[in-house]
Amino acid sequence: MQLQARDNVPLLTVVLSALALGAVFAAVGGVIPTSLIPRIDGLIAVIPELNAIISLTAIGTIIAGWRAIRRKDVSSHRNYMLASTVLFAGFLVFYLYRITLAGTTDFGGPVAIEQFVYLPILAVHILLAIICVPLVIYTLLLAVTRPIEDIYTSRHRSVGQLAAVLWLISFSLGIVVYAMLYVVY
Repeated sequence: MQLQARDNVPLLTVVLSALALGAVFAAVGGVIPTSLIPRIDGLIAVIPELNAIISLTAIGTIIAGWRAIRRKDVSSHRNYMLASTVLFAGFLVFYLYRITLAGTTDFGGPVAIEQFVYLPILAVHILLAIICVPLVIYTLLLAVTRPIEDIYTSRHRSVGQLAAVLWLISFSLGIVVYAMLYVVY
Protein backbone atom coordinates (compact mmCIF):
# COMPACT_ATOMS: atom_id res chain seq x y z
CA MET A 1 0.00 0.00 0.00
CA GLN A 2 2.78 2.45 0.85
CA LEU A 3 4.41 1.94 -2.54
CA GLN A 4 1.15 2.66 -4.33
CA ALA A 5 0.46 5.78 -2.24
CA ARG A 6 4.05 6.94 -2.79
CA ASP A 7 3.59 6.81 -6.54
CA ASN A 8 0.24 8.64 -6.44
CA VAL A 9 0.76 11.50 -3.97
CA PRO A 10 -0.57 14.19 -6.37
CA LEU A 11 -3.69 12.15 -7.18
CA LEU A 12 -4.30 11.33 -3.52
CA THR A 13 -3.85 15.01 -2.68
CA VAL A 14 -6.51 15.99 -5.21
CA VAL A 15 -8.96 13.33 -3.98
CA LEU A 16 -8.50 14.05 -0.27
CA SER A 17 -8.58 17.82 -0.84
CA ALA A 18 -11.77 17.52 -2.88
CA LEU A 19 -13.39 15.46 -0.11
CA ALA A 20 -12.35 17.88 2.64
CA LEU A 21 -13.28 21.03 0.75
CA GLY A 22 -16.44 19.41 -0.57
CA ALA A 23 -17.53 18.74 3.00
CA VAL A 24 -16.88 22.38 3.92
CA PHE A 25 -18.79 23.75 0.93
CA ALA A 26 -21.64 21.29 1.56
CA ALA A 27 -21.90 22.39 5.20
CA VAL A 28 -21.74 26.10 4.39
CA GLY A 29 -24.20 25.64 1.52
CA GLY A 30 -26.69 23.82 3.74
CA VAL A 31 -26.52 20.64 1.65
CA ILE A 32 -25.84 18.27 4.56
CA PRO A 33 -29.16 17.04 6.03
CA THR A 34 -29.28 18.13 9.66
CA SER A 35 -31.54 15.18 10.51
CA LEU A 36 -28.54 12.88 10.10
CA ILE A 37 -26.49 14.65 12.78
CA PRO A 38 -27.26 14.55 16.50
CA ARG A 39 -27.69 18.08 17.86
CA ILE A 40 -25.81 18.83 21.08
CA ASP A 41 -26.65 22.45 21.89
CA GLY A 42 -24.08 22.72 24.69
CA LEU A 43 -21.34 21.66 22.28
CA ILE A 44 -22.56 24.00 19.54
CA ALA A 45 -22.41 26.89 22.00
CA VAL A 46 -18.74 26.33 22.94
CA ILE A 47 -17.35 25.49 19.50
CA PRO A 48 -16.25 29.07 18.70
CA GLU A 49 -14.17 29.22 21.90
CA LEU A 50 -12.95 25.66 21.42
CA ASN A 51 -11.85 26.41 17.86
CA ALA A 52 -10.05 29.57 19.02
CA ILE A 53 -8.13 27.46 21.55
CA ILE A 54 -7.40 24.84 18.89
CA SER A 55 -6.15 27.59 16.57
CA LEU A 56 -3.84 29.04 19.23
CA THR A 57 -2.52 25.57 20.03
CA ALA A 58 -1.98 24.83 16.34
CA ILE A 59 -0.02 28.05 15.92
CA GLY A 60 2.22 26.85 18.74
CA THR A 61 2.71 23.37 17.30
CA ILE A 62 3.42 24.68 13.79
CA ILE A 63 6.07 27.07 15.14
CA ALA A 64 7.54 24.35 17.35
CA GLY A 65 7.64 21.95 14.38
CA TRP A 66 9.36 24.55 12.24
CA ARG A 67 11.94 25.23 14.98
CA ALA A 68 12.51 21.49 15.48
CA ILE A 69 13.34 20.86 11.83
CA ARG A 70 15.69 23.86 11.78
CA ARG A 71 17.55 22.08 14.62
CA LYS A 72 17.44 18.92 12.45
CA ASP A 73 15.29 17.19 15.06
CA VAL A 74 13.21 15.18 12.60
CA SER A 75 11.38 13.18 15.25
CA SER A 76 10.14 16.26 17.12
CA HIS A 77 9.28 17.95 13.82
CA ARG A 78 7.19 14.97 12.78
CA ASN A 79 5.39 14.88 16.12
CA TYR A 80 4.63 18.60 16.12
CA MET A 81 3.40 18.60 12.54
CA LEU A 82 1.23 15.54 13.12
CA ALA A 83 -0.20 17.30 16.17
CA SER A 84 -0.84 20.37 13.98
CA THR A 85 -2.64 18.19 11.44
CA VAL A 86 -4.77 16.54 14.13
CA LEU A 87 -5.63 19.97 15.54
CA PHE A 88 -6.56 21.20 12.05
CA ALA A 89 -8.76 18.14 11.51
CA GLY A 90 -10.40 18.66 14.90
CA PHE A 91 -11.00 22.32 14.09
CA LEU A 92 -12.55 21.31 10.78
CA VAL A 93 -14.84 18.69 12.33
CA PHE A 94 -16.08 21.12 14.98
CA TYR A 95 -16.49 23.90 12.40
CA LEU A 96 -18.48 21.63 10.06
CA TYR A 97 -20.65 20.39 12.92
CA ARG A 98 -21.50 23.93 14.05
CA ILE A 99 -22.03 25.36 10.56
CA THR A 100 -24.25 22.45 9.56
CA LEU A 101 -26.48 22.69 12.62
CA ALA A 102 -26.35 26.38 13.56
CA GLY A 103 -25.32 28.19 10.37
CA THR A 104 -23.00 31.14 10.17
CA THR A 105 -22.75 33.89 12.77
CA ASP A 106 -23.79 37.39 11.76
CA PHE A 107 -21.33 40.21 12.43
CA GLY A 108 -22.72 42.40 15.22
CA GLY A 109 -20.57 45.48 14.79
CA PRO A 110 -20.92 48.64 12.73
CA VAL A 111 -21.50 48.23 8.99
CA ALA A 112 -18.34 50.19 8.12
CA ILE A 113 -16.20 47.87 10.27
CA GLU A 114 -17.94 44.87 8.74
CA GLN A 115 -17.34 46.01 5.16
CA PHE A 116 -13.83 47.38 5.45
CA VAL A 117 -12.26 45.30 8.23
CA TYR A 118 -14.20 42.15 9.11
CA LEU A 119 -15.15 40.92 5.62
CA PRO A 120 -11.65 41.44 4.11
CA ILE A 121 -10.05 39.62 7.05
CA LEU A 122 -12.62 36.83 6.77
CA ALA A 123 -12.08 36.57 3.00
CA VAL A 124 -8.29 36.27 3.36
CA HIS A 125 -8.72 33.74 6.18
CA ILE A 126 -11.08 31.61 4.08
CA LEU A 127 -8.91 31.86 0.96
CA LEU A 128 -5.78 30.82 2.84
CA ALA A 129 -7.64 27.98 4.57
CA ILE A 130 -8.78 26.67 1.19
CA ILE A 131 -5.25 26.95 -0.24
CA CYS A 132 -3.76 25.25 2.83
CA VAL A 133 -5.85 22.10 2.54
CA PRO A 134 -4.09 20.63 -0.52
CA LEU A 135 -0.69 21.99 0.55
CA VAL A 136 -0.93 20.36 3.97
CA ILE A 137 -2.28 17.11 2.55
CA TYR A 138 0.47 16.99 -0.11
CA THR A 139 3.21 17.67 2.44
CA LEU A 140 1.80 15.11 4.86
CA LEU A 141 1.48 12.47 2.14
CA LEU A 142 5.08 13.05 1.04
CA ALA A 143 6.19 12.61 4.64
CA VAL A 144 4.26 9.42 5.35
CA THR A 145 4.97 7.68 2.03
CA ARG A 146 8.76 8.05 2.00
CA PRO A 147 11.70 7.07 4.17
CA ILE A 148 13.28 10.09 5.88
CA GLU A 149 16.30 10.13 3.55
CA ASP A 150 14.00 10.39 0.50
CA ILE A 151 12.03 13.30 1.93
CA TYR A 152 15.03 15.59 1.44
CA THR A 153 14.91 15.03 -2.32
CA SER A 154 11.15 15.57 -2.54
CA ARG A 155 9.16 18.82 -2.55
CA HIS A 156 8.26 18.28 1.11
CA ARG A 157 10.46 21.12 2.33
CA SER A 158 9.45 23.77 -0.23
CA VAL A 159 5.74 22.98 -0.15
CA GLY A 160 5.85 22.48 3.62
CA GLN A 161 7.39 25.90 4.21
CA LEU A 162 4.70 27.57 2.12
CA ALA A 163 1.98 25.53 3.82
CA ALA A 164 3.30 26.41 7.29
CA VAL A 165 3.42 30.15 6.58
CA LEU A 166 -0.06 30.23 5.05
CA TRP A 167 -1.37 27.95 7.80
CA LEU A 168 -0.02 30.31 10.48
CA ILE A 169 -1.57 33.33 8.81
CA SER A 170 -4.91 31.55 8.34
CA PHE A 171 -5.06 30.36 11.96
CA SER A 172 -4.09 33.86 13.17
CA LEU A 173 -6.75 35.54 11.05
CA GLY A 174 -9.26 32.96 12.27
CA ILE A 175 -8.55 34.10 15.83
CA VAL A 176 -9.09 37.72 14.74
CA VAL A 177 -12.42 36.72 13.15
CA TYR A 178 -13.40 34.93 16.39
CA ALA A 179 -12.50 37.99 18.44
CA MET A 180 -14.49 40.29 16.17
CA LEU A 181 -17.56 38.02 16.25
CA TYR A 182 -17.58 36.91 19.89
CA VAL A 183 -15.41 39.25 21.97
CA VAL A 184 -15.37 42.75 20.48
CA TYR A 185 -18.85 42.85 18.95
